[in-house]
Amino acid sequence: MVFSSMVFIFLFLPVTCLLYFCVPGRTARNLVLLCFSILFYAWGEPVYLLLMATSILFNWSISQAGKGNRLMLVTAILFNISFLFFFKYAGFAVDIVNTLAGTGFTVPRLALPIGISFYTFQALSYVIDVYRGDVPPQKNLLHLALYISLFPQLIAGPIVRYTDIADQIQDRKETLESFCSGLSLFMTGLAAKVIIANNLATVADGIFPLMGAGGSEAVPVFWGWVAVLAYTFQIFFDFSGYSTMAIGLGRMFGFTFVPNFNYPYMAVSVTDFWRRWHISLSRWFRDYVYIPLGGNRCSVPRHILNILTVWMLTGLWHGAAVNFILWGLYYGILLLVEKYLLADIIRKLPSFITAMVTFFIVSMGWVLFRIDDFHQLLPVFSTLYGSTAASGSITGFALAHTDMISKAVFLLPAIIFSFPVVPAVQASLAQKKWSQPLGYGICLLLFIISICLLEASTYNPFIYFRF
Repeated sequence: MVFSSMVFIFLFLPVTCLLYFCVPGRTARNLVLLCFSILFYAWGEPVYLLLMATSILFNWSISQAGKGNRLMLVTAILFNISFLFFFKYAGFAVDIVNTLAGTGFTVPRLALPIGISFYTFQALSYVIDVYRGDVPPQKNLLHLALYISLFPQLIAGPIVRYTDIADQIQDRKETLESFCSGLSLFMTGLAAKVIIANNLATVADGIFPLMGAGGSEAVPVFWGWVAVLAYTFQIFFDFSGYSTMAIGLGRMFGFTFVPNFNYPYMAVSVTDFWRRWHISLSRWFRDYVYIPLGGNRCSVPRHILNILTVWMLTGLWHGAAVNFILWGLYYGILLLVEKYLLADIIRKLPSFITAMVTFFIVSMGWVLFRIDDFHQLLPVFSTLYGSTAASGSITGFALAHTDMISKAVFLLPAIIFSFPVVPAVQASLAQKKWSQPLGYGICLLLFIISICLLEASTYNPFIYFRF
């Protein structure tokens, strides 16, 4: 089940809210949330509910050893990483062995349990925080189960660290204001996902396979770059929209989740981009991998190794494929180049120039991220950097793919709302008495438009659902 589905919007969420706010007391409300979180996860893949239950029980049990127990820490890390490796990377690892060694081992083809990357990282954050003494072991199994399985952030994050939410599990406070604010955020995120991301997905998903086919149908250079832009903005509004919905849902039930995006396409460097994009993942790798490896408080060779290790793992976290590893190393190398070679130059250049260069670099990174097969990379780049197509072929391609190309118009609102337009308008109207009702009215209108689009189309992809 995903947030942008009719079942969730008109059945699951209303019933959850009704029962949640009808029962008295924190324990009862937590139990309602836990039951509906389990139902949410089991809706599409009930067989994998046992895996999540195993993760919860194991991490709760072993964490009782408490602060400073190294055996507990090592055992928990090995279990969680092995758990993730078996279901997500075993087939990829066997493929590599067969290729390098010429063996013929059978490749296990397991369906990837949804959300496993996210809830495994959350379980790891809990165990590591307990080991460090940042939080005491959670004695109440139901509290830890709620933390790991909480449906707003279960499938696609943000990755909520235990230290950020431990107190909220028992002591949060629900108010009418927070509920309305959370509902508005949910509607806003839904609009970003359905109105912008889904329409741009039609463009990207239509053109990229044609480029990757290597000449089976020529794609003009112009439309190749349109596809790159479409995917660049699709993945932003797709993922940030889903994160906004998750944060809004959490707020409706009294939780405060950290923001996951901060207008990343305004970044003036690659370093700045990763301070703004998927903030919860960057923060997780920084605190639980990069700093324990030594961070930047070490020799230059060791620092280079630390950066490359973290970014190779970041790429691998996104998927068991060569292109994801290259995507991670691409950013690791760029970050090292920025730090050791270009830092002074970047500081001296006008910010609009560095922002444009950064946007181009990020867009090229998304090409690596988007390809379905590594062998598509050369044909795609050959299209993008080939000879300029004649204007007739540009028009002819558009006429031959009218349904797909017509959706490129959504690049305009995508570009506009990639900048902090909404906060600027809200700040300018903050003193007006009618500003809040107007805001709620706009959210309602966006919600109605989103529902109409969902009803009219069955095309509702979600990029990060597979991670």
